[in-house]
This record gives sequence, C-alpha cells and structure tokens, in this order.
Amino acid sequence: MKAFVTGGMGFIGSNFIRHLLSSRSGVEVVNFDKLTYAGNVNNLKDIANSPGYRFVKGDICDAAAVETAMKGCDVVVNFAAESHVDRSISDAQPFIRTNYVGSYVLLEVAKKLGIRRFIQVSTDEVYGSRQKGFFSENDKLSPSSAYSASKAAADLLALSYFTTHKQPVVVVRSSNNFGPFQYPEKLIPLFIANAMENKPLPVYGDGLYRRDWLFVEDNCEAIALVMEKGEPGEIYNIGGGNEHANIDVTAAILKALGRPKSLISYVEDRKGHDRRYAIDSAKIKKLGWKPRHRFEDALQATVQWYADNEWWWRPLRK
Repeated sequence: MKAFVTGGMGFIGSNFIRHLLSSRSGVEVVNFDKLTYAGNVNNLKDIANSPGYRFVKGDICDAAAVETAMKGCDVVVNFAAESHVDRSISDAQPFIRTNYVGSYVLLEVAKKLGIRRFIQVSTDEVYGSRQKGFFSENDKLSPSSAYSASKAAADLLALSYFTTHKQPVVVVRSSNNFGPFQYPEKLIPLFIANAMENKPLPVYGDGLYRRDWLFVEDNCEAIALVMEKGEPGEIYNIGGGNEHANIDVTAAILKALGRPKSLISYVEDRKGHDRRYAIDSAKIKKLGWKPRHRFEDALQATVQWYADNEWWWRPLRK
C-alpha cells in the first residue's frame, strides 16, 4: 500500500506517518506538505531517510503539483489544515482556502487518479457546543468559528463526492489531540512551555470550558484502522473519553512541572468560545479500536517530552 499523506510535517500528520511506517509492513508514504509555520521538517527528522518514505513540498491547492505527487498512490489521508481557532477569528481567509478549497482539489485529483480510499480528517468542533450528552455522527453540524465551519464544509463536500461519484471517502472527527510535536500555540504545549519559563498561563474566561482530550498516538491508531476497515461514505467519531475543564488541565501541567498556581492568569474570553465538546465513539469501537492511554499518564509523558526536547520547541517560540 502506498499512502499520500497531506500535512505530514504537522503535529498529527507526522505522528501518523511515524505510526504507519512502524506498525505496517510493506507500506510506502508520500508526505505532501507546504511547510507553513506549523509544518516542521524536524517533526520527522528521525525517519527522513527511511525506505518507503518520501517528502514532497507542495500546496494542496495546486492541482498540478498534487497530481504529480499523488500518482501511484492507493490511499489519501488529508491532515493538511489551518487549525488554530484564534487565528481564524483574526483572519478566516487561509482557513477557507486550505481547509475547503484544498480539500476540493484533493478530491478532484483523487477522483481522476482512481484512488481507492480517501480519508478526510476532521474535528469534533464541527458539531459545536453541547451542555449534556454526546454528539453522534448523525447529529447536525453547528460550527462556531471560521476554522470549524471550513472543516464542516470540507466534510460535506467529501461526502458529496461519495454520493455523486461513488468516491470511497471516509470522514473521521477527532477530539482535542495532544502529545509530542504539537506546535506551541495550542493549550497544552503552550502552557508547558510557559510554565517551564515561569511565564503566565493565559486561561480564557472562567477556565471551565470542557474538552475531551485524546492522546495523538491513540488517534493515529484509530485513523489507520479506519483507513483499512472503515466503510466508504461513513463518518467515525474518535474521542479519548477524557473530559476535563481547561483549568484542571492547567493545574495538572503546573503540578507535573512543580510550578505554582500563581502562574495562572485569567484573560478575556475568546469570541464564540464553545463551552463543551463531547462525542460518542461507539461506532469506531465496533471496528475494534479503543484508546490505550490514560489521560494522566499521557499528559505526564507529554510534559516530559517537552522538557526533554527544548531544542525542538524553543526556536518556534521565537
């Protein structure tokens, strides 16, 4: 099998490529990445010269470049995305271009080349906020930001290609990922880095916004399983089952690093801030997946990784 992975120099994409090459025999990977600010060649420095792995720098909105690189591949896994909500509030255009237009280009090229499986990687944020209970794959979409709206639009476009063209598209919607190689603008790596530098940890609003946290290795295992066994035209939620308030995650990071809670700084809330994300993962569990990592253990391992790899994140902070 030869996989065309977009955004493979990003956080989840790089972890997925490493997982795929280490867990499957006979797999080849073409990593197609534009190397925006969140794409980092150091994320895959350890496997850069591995057999069966090839990196191609390119933009998923460039159809000619995509087609050249995708030829000979069997499956597409689309991780390429602008994903930071705060950035989408200040400037939505890159999100519409990459997340929606880029997905359109990939779908068109994959259709032309007869790709046998197309995995559209999405987010639980497309459902919006929910006070109680859990979102299933059949619930309506209610995105609150340009980021989640662009991802929801791409999901619907991908599924329309299955309905209209019988293109073998599968959509996966993951909850909040964390782990090694996550760009230090997201909550957990940002707070780890700030705490290590004894800088304030900026907590939005009252800090009681709740998220379901999913260790990136568990997510990669789930996506690989869907790539192999998922039903075309279907959507699979991937949740960690680890729902915590942001303030509790912040306190856990400070405790792990031995830093005082006085570093917590409550700041003005984010516009359109969703109160709670929660998804039902029963469907993918029927395929044989379940998260292997306890949140507490995975968070401790993540804190340790950032403590041991300052060479990776300190240049990004500049």
